[in-house]
Amino acid sequence: MGETVVGDYFKDWKEREAIAELMIPLIGKLYRDHEVICTVFDRNLVNQSTIDILRVHRFARQIINREIWVKDTYPILQVMAEMDLAPAKVDLAKLVLRYREQSGRDIRTFVSEQLKGLDTGKRHQLSAPRDVVLYGFGRIGRLLARILIEQAGGGDKLRLRAAVVRKGSDDDLAKRASLLRRDSVHGHFKGTIVVDQAQSSIVANGNQIRIIYADSPEEIDYTSYGINNAIVIDNTGKWRDRAGLSRHLRPGATQVLLTAPGKGDIPNVVYGVNNDLLESGDAILSAASCTTNAIVPVLKAINDRFGIENGHVETCHSYTNDQNLIDNYHNKERRGRSAPLNMVITETGAAKAVAKALPELAGKLTGNAIRVPTPNVSLAILNLTLNLETSVEEINLYLRGMSLESPLQDQIDYTNSPEAVSTDMVGSSYAGIVDSLATIVQGNRCVLYIWYDNEYGYSHQVVRIVEKVSGLNLETWPK
Repeated sequence: MGETVVGDYFKDWKEREAIAELMIPLIGKLYRDHEVICTVFDRNLVNQSTIDILRVHRFARQIINREIWVKDTYPILQVMAEMDLAPAKVDLAKLVLRYREQSGRDIRTFVSEQLKGLDTGKRHQLSAPRDVVLYGFGRIGRLLARILIEQAGGGDKLRLRAAVVRKGSDDDLAKRASLLRRDSVHGHFKGTIVVDQAQSSIVANGNQIRIIYADSPEEIDYTSYGINNAIVIDNTGKWRDRAGLSRHLRPGATQVLLTAPGKGDIPNVVYGVNNDLLESGDAILSAASCTTNAIVPVLKAINDRFGIENGHVETCHSYTNDQNLIDNYHNKERRGRSAPLNMVITETGAAKAVAKALPELAGKLTGNAIRVPTPNVSLAILNLTLNLETSVEEINLYLRGMSLESPLQDQIDYTNSPEAVSTDMVGSSYAGIVDSLATIVQGNRCVLYIWYDNEYGYSHQVVRIVEKVSGLNLETWPK
C-alpha cells in the first residue's frame, strides 16, 4: 500500500471516527428518553464505544457486500433525535438501503415516512415495568443479571429486583458481587458494582439487587421486599415439572420461567419460533435448552423452504459445571471423567425437544452430544435429508437472508469468515450462528454447522421470553 493510499485511508478513518463520536450522545438520548434502541443489521449500538460503532458498520460490508458507513447512518440518526418517538428497535442500516433506492429525496421526509406510526399521535405504549427475580445466581443467572442491568434504560422495562441463593459463607455477599464483576469467559462487568451489607444487596449501575437467602421457595414472601407481580427465572434446574415449579408462585411472584427443558405439559418455548405458547397466559413456562434454541430456528427456516425428510443432530458442547474437573465419581455415565482433558460422549434431548417447538418434525430427527474441553461456545452439526435438491450457494443465500430480514433475524446469525473459530462467537446474542463456509450440500442432502454461545446467546433468548410475556418487547422498524 503506497504512502498516498495509506494517508487517504488514515484521513478517512479519522473522519469516520469523528462521526461515530457524534453519534454516541444521540444514540444514548434516544435510548434513555424514548426507549429507542438503534441497531445496524440488528447489532445493538447502545452503550457502544466509538470503535464498536465502526466495527458494527463494517459488519454490514462483510455480510451484504455493500458499503454502509457512519456518514450514511448519522444523518438519519440526527433526524430521529429530533422526533418524539415511541419505544422501538430501529435498524439504521435498513433505512440507509431504502433511502439509497429513493435518491434525491429529502431525508427528513423519508425518515418521517419510514417511521410513521412511531410518532406522538400513534405511540406504542409499553406495559408497566415488570419485576424480575433470579432463583439461582450461577452461570446463566449472572449473565441474565448483566443483560437485564444493561437493558434497564429509562427503567420502563424489566427491573431485576432480587436473586435467591443459599448462603455459602459469612462473606457470601462479597463473593457473589465479585463473581458478577469478573467473569473468566465474558470479561469484566461494564459498569460499577457496590456491596450494601445493610440491605443485603448488590448495587450494579444504580440497580439494587436484593440477595435473598433461602433453602426453599416456600420460605420467601417477595412482597416483604417490595416486589410484586414478579416473574421468577429458575436457573437451578432443580425442579422441571409443574408441581415443583409451582412452589415458586409465592406472594409477589405470579409467573415462573425455567431455564432448562420442562417436563410434562409445561410449554417449552423457543423464542421466535413458537411464541404462540406465550399467549396462553400459563404461569409456568420453560425456555427449553441452549441447544434446542440454537437449532430450532435454523431447522424451521430450512423446513419452511426445502422440507426436511429426516436428519441427525450432533452437538459439540462445551463442558458444564455438572462434570468433574478430574476423574471422580458421577451418577451419570462418562461425566465423571475429567472434563478439561477429555471429549465425552453423552446424551442430549435436543433432537426430541425439537418436536415440542416444531411438531411437524416429530420423529424425524435423532441426536447425540459430545462434551468438549472448552468452557463456552458450542457447535451443532445438522445432517439433513431434504425434500428438495439444492446447492451450497442457494442454501447459504437463503439463510443469510433469514439472518438479515425475517421474523427469525434475532435468532439466526450468519458468518462467512474463513478463519472463524469458537472463541469468535463468545458474547453473541443470537441463538445460533450459521457457519456458511462449512455448509455441505449434495443433491437433497445437506450438512449445516451452527455455532452458539450456549451461555450468553441462550440468556438473551430467555430475556426475550420475559419481555414478551410482560408486554415489554419492542417492535422492529422500519416495517
